Amino acid sequence: MPNVTYIAPDGTLFDVELRIGQSLMEGATRNGIPGILAECGGACMCATCHIYVERGGDWLSPITEAENEMLNESAAERRVNSRLGCQIRMVEGLDGLVVRIADNH
Repeated sequence: MPNVTYIAPDGTLFDVELRIGQSLMEGATRNGIPGILAECGGACMCATCHIYVERGGDWLSPITEAENEMLNESAAERRVNSRLGCQIRMVEGLDGLVVRIADNH
């Protein structure tokens, strides 16, 4: 299974194996990683799973119009590497991905 490193807003690192097809939002919430609120449950409607892709994002699917719009509404600063965790599904090529959880407070 591919491995993802989450960096919590306080800087704590969490290395997690995710199954193929699982979203980064699901992986964070199922593993008790702080900072991913997932208020809409992964429907791309709240931006509370805002992350910054730090390393290994070469295999990411392009950002959709809906994700782009939600990132514009995020409580955290939008950056060039901003994405929504609910919109990134694991594939083998993302093994070693490192993401920083945005401070959505």
